[in-house]
Amino acid sequence: MRERFLLPVKWLAGALPGVPELYWRWTHDRLDPYPDFKLDRLAAALPGWSRAVERQSRGLEAEPPKRVAIFAFLHWWIAHAASLGLVLRALGHEVSLFGLSYRDWWVPNEPFYLRQRGAYLRDVMSLGGSTLPFIDLTADRGRGLPTELEQAMAAQSEIDVQYTLQREDLDFGRHEEQAALYSLRLARNRRLAGALRRMLTRERYDALIVPNGSILEFGAAYRVARYLGIPVMTYEFGEQRQRVWLAQDDEVMRHNTDPLWQALGERPLTPSQADRLRELYAARQGGRLWENFARQWQATPPKGSQALRHELGLDPQRPVVLLATNVVGDSLALGRQVFSKGMADWLEQTARFFAERPQVQLVVRVHPGELLSAGQPSVEILESALPELPEHVVVIPPESKLNTYDLMDLASFGLVYTTTVGMEMAMRGVPVIVAGQTHYRGKGFTLDPASWDEYFALIDRQIEGKAPDRLDGTQMELAWRYAHLFFFVFPRPYPWHLRSMWEDLDERPMEAVLTPEGIAPFRETFKALSGDPLRWDDVA
Repeated sequence: MRERFLLPVKWLAGALPGVPELYWRWTHDRLDPYPDFKLDRLAAALPGWSRAVERQSRGLEAEPPKRVAIFAFLHWWIAHAASLGLVLRALGHEVSLFGLSYRDWWVPNEPFYLRQRGAYLRDVMSLGGSTLPFIDLTADRGRGLPTELEQAMAAQSEIDVQYTLQREDLDFGRHEEQAALYSLRLARNRRLAGALRRMLTRERYDALIVPNGSILEFGAAYRVARYLGIPVMTYEFGEQRQRVWLAQDDEVMRHNTDPLWQALGERPLTPSQADRLRELYAARQGGRLWENFARQWQATPPKGSQALRHELGLDPQRPVVLLATNVVGDSLALGRQVFSKGMADWLEQTARFFAERPQVQLVVRVHPGELLSAGQPSVEILESALPELPEHVVVIPPESKLNTYDLMDLASFGLVYTTTVGMEMAMRGVPVIVAGQTHYRGKGFTLDPASWDEYFALIDRQIEGKAPDRLDGTQMELAWRYAHLFFFVFPRPYPWHLRSMWEDLDERPMEAVLTPEGIAPFRETFKALSGDPLRWDDVA
């Protein structure tokens, strides 16, 4: 009864200046931190981190000072961005952290609770003192946007809907849920764009650092910086601990390895590099953890291709084509279309194409990551394209424990959108046709059509035996060189992974990193994040 009475009162109070903030400060000692916006560990750590910066920065060799802004939202990213900002501060830079007190990105915010979280966030960040100034952009509406930024926010908001619902085909006229989510995302992206544009034009900054840079407010912030011509660094974490992906004036999730490949692609692998890559490849194939990689890539060890052929009921007289999907709506696949509308459209059209070619067997390996997806499953896309599945089209669902590397051994050639499976098939000598704008496209060991006509013609050439059925030694060597660079050079050293941040900080505390010996393995990474040009020939 009390809560039913308080709810309308809080809705009204949310519009009154200072009331939610006053309520927070009156009650917060008796309340647990917000379960969906927890900053208690950051609150406990910030005073010590700030003291470490003030005490130990004098013992570090300072970098030429820059004025750096970092943008973050969502409580886990805010905590991580704070640690990053303090390291840059210790290295001599002037750093400001811009943030938002949103707890998520898909639910409208009740003004009362939003402003309470804002008070909580500002109170926590104040524990760092003046070492890391924090600017809360949540209430800043900014000004109207120029046409180019309006268009950029509309494009970003559509990507956000695809990412959130994990489906690529959108129809705002027919689906109220999609339309409502698009309106929410557009309003929030516009609001951030206006506020950030005002802050970045009012004060001069040498660089803006943004996590991810492709989705949600992270994508909006990236687009604002690009519009204003401010150098923008994006970063994200993959499967390796103590490593970070980073990009300069680019979306890091696009994994643009062109500069790396241009700098180092012609260098042959040393024997030790080749051995290390073989060890990693064997671990990936065998479903084992390896070194600092924090995931197992297969659920079961390989059985052997012939055992798998028998299990799947495949005809040994007909060639097998392996199609490996991405997760629909994943940020590694969104916006990567070359000639299709997206991954889902590519999958649908390819399935229909093979339905008319019974002389080959198409095996579709659905990405295991779809087990965690609530969006449009690849199996559903295939069922829509082929309501009656032909006997020569085999679909392996995401929950299957079959080892994908056994499938590679069966394949005459492979079809991929952006998944790393394409690179790994090429490492085994299997020809691969790449349909999406993936990082290994155009590196000399894949077939890279630019149109539907070219794509289907390449498939027919492979089926008819008019193209080589194996990659030659030079192409395989390129694939191995590239894989080494992608796995071992492209991810840069970094002390604290996002997913294991607090465990990593226990093992490698802020005070330990802020010493000449502690910062040495990571200095070049922090220099690149602050805007120094990343020279791959210097970091390999």
